Amino acid sequence: MIATEQISNKNILDQIFGIQINSPDEIIIALAGNPNTGKSTVFNSLTGLNQHTGNWPGKTVNNAQGSYNHNNKNYILVDLPGTYSLLANSIEEEVARDFICYGDPKTTVVIADATCLERNLILLLQILEITDNVVLCVNLMDEAQRKGIEVDLVQLSKILGIPVVGTNARDKIGLDKLKDMVEMVSLGKMDLKPMKVTYNEDVNKILINIEKKLEKNVKKNINYRWLAINFINNPMNIHETMKFLQEYGYLNEDENIEKITDEVKDILFEKNIILQDVQDNIVSTIVKKSEEIYKQIIDIKNKNYNKIDRKIDDILTSKTFGIPIMLSLLAVIFWITIQGANYPSDALANLFFYIEGYLDKFFLHYRLPLWLHGILVLGVYRTLAWVISVMLPPMAIFFPLFTLLEDLGYLPRIAFNLDNFFKKACAHGKQALTMCMGFGCNAAGVISCRIIDSPRERLIAIITNNFVPCNGRFPILISIAMIFLGGGFTGGFQSVIATLAVINVIVLGVIITLIVSKILSKTILKGLPSSFTLELPPYRKPQIGRILIRSILDRTLFVLGRAVMVAAPAGLIIWLMANTTINGNSILDHGANILNPFGKLIGMDGYIIMAFLLGLPANEIVIPILVMSYMSTGAMLELESLEALRLLLIDNGWTWLTAVCVMIFTLLHFPCGTTLLTIKKETQSLKWTLLSFLIPTVSGIIVCFIIAQTTRLLGFA
Repeated sequence: MIATEQISNKNILDQIFGIQINSPDEIIIALAGNPNTGKSTVFNSLTGLNQHTGNWPGKTVNNAQGSYNHNNKNYILVDLPGTYSLLANSIEEEVARDFICYGDPKTTVVIADATCLERNLILLLQILEITDNVVLCVNLMDEAQRKGIEVDLVQLSKILGIPVVGTNARDKIGLDKLKDMVEMVSLGKMDLKPMKVTYNEDVNKILINIEKKLEKNVKKNINYRWLAINFINNPMNIHETMKFLQEYGYLNEDENIEKITDEVKDILFEKNIILQDVQDNIVSTIVKKSEEIYKQIIDIKNKNYNKIDRKIDDILTSKTFGIPIMLSLLAVIFWITIQGANYPSDALANLFFYIEGYLDKFFLHYRLPLWLHGILVLGVYRTLAWVISVMLPPMAIFFPLFTLLEDLGYLPRIAFNLDNFFKKACAHGKQALTMCMGFGCNAAGVISCRIIDSPRERLIAIITNNFVPCNGRFPILISIAMIFLGGGFTGGFQSVIATLAVINVIVLGVIITLIVSKILSKTILKGLPSSFTLELPPYRKPQIGRILIRSILDRTLFVLGRAVMVAAPAGLIIWLMANTTINGNSILDHGANILNPFGKLIGMDGYIIMAFLLGLPANEIVIPILVMSYMSTGAMLELESLEALRLLLIDNGWTWLTAVCVMIFTLLHFPCGTTLLTIKKETQSLKWTLLSFLIPTVSGIIVCFIIAQTTRLLGFA
């Protein structure tokens, strides 16, 4: 019976949710919960390596699907986006709500945090309005025990009328019992009588009237009560929902959608009924019921269980120390990244040049054409070698360190510290988190903008993400800072001075991010900043193994793969431009000569501008292109030392003003090709991709022009 029902829903699962059912015996299970409840840990522990990630069809929201076998039955586990409520309008909440309502999972497992059950129960009560087949998994029982919090799971199960299982997913405690409960609910072996929230008389009257109307028209088995609640909360979306129901067979094709929509709206906007009051009553009733249940099942032995966390937060989120500590932590991470990446970068570069020697011998042995050797080896291969050797080590260091802060629970504190600044810029406080991700890679930063619910504020975050330097731009910033700012120091002091210089550049990038966000919110992306729930999760012991896997596989290799995809064809184009001559000069030289007057105007020269333009596919190749251009070698190369690079730059007219303008333009110029591809994918718009290219570039030109002309006017250059 289960298999037949589930296969009958196959089209909806495929088309709307992208869930593939390979066998009629597979059982679909939904995994829901608030953020920071250990939902991902439960998912990973149950599914192991049998999982894959992607986007929900038509939406830029991550989905994760996995499978596990229990008692010879195969279960497909769908990890829904973490959400606090199903009554709001964010994409994440919409996805979670629609999957539970229309995806017809046989069981919905709700993950709750044992240390803050009161808040988690709000989502559970909403899910119980949609489906009776629910299992509550109270996770992090070990943390609750350490904090002196006792949860009466038996009493909680009696009150809710559903199975309740306590787990410690990190140590895989309680997961076998969870599987047993899921099996019993999915196969109908348990007589469930879930608790339903009772609203006041006015709300009840409206709900009953809408339910009766839907019963006459909606043919398939669907939860009329939940649809009625959803219509009350989102009256403007009734027509869209009715069209959806008709498209997927919940309504007869000849049903008059407009008539049904108007009749439901008449019920909602009946005389003497204030819809806002009805909406408020629904929310307040659910919250009060959650509080009431919490008081019956929780016994806190240690009233000061979170005293240490609060003391730490008093320092990390204080107006006096919050920002300085944040900058200091970032400085330490950057310094470790700078220092630690040097040796593996050199080792990788040596390895690739060693391999290049064998490639040279191969071409020579088989007497292949020189032009083919130039394109494939000196062009494509050497470009890829530089991108990988320069990008991989910093990312392999930065992403684990950044993920460590994330696992410890520090990133929400960063968002808390910067929230007020972004609010004043009419942007979203979560933009602080997406901006931090941009330090590792702007493409990853753009992807992380999915956590922002408002489409307007998400676009602002995407467009301005490039104002923080990624690890592809760090080598340029560090090299220039070491040569022209740290040149007067020796040993470790050089790296310290370079780090301070980079931190100053980052602060400038944050300031410009806020300024541009404000301008965008007052012009092409008008609107007020939206409010959001920012949870400060408890500090937790980081899982080192999980951090390494997540940071290396999900972030480092993902970003590197995109960079390689863009850099390979770029190497071919750069080699052709450097080796194709017109009237005795290469196309590269001709382009530099044309751009030279403009370059001088903004404190640089034509070759620098050409290097940035040709470095569009990957910022890592800007310096090698510049060296190649100055030395007229026709192929990318890197000098053996910073001192050799300093002499080459000075011989070609560089001054401290040139260095400053190059650092500023490195910070503010257009995104790399990988990031632009990501922006196009995330926004599904050529317009916003083009603006993401133009806005930082124009900003960089203006700032460099002001610095160059002011300096010359005052006689400092």
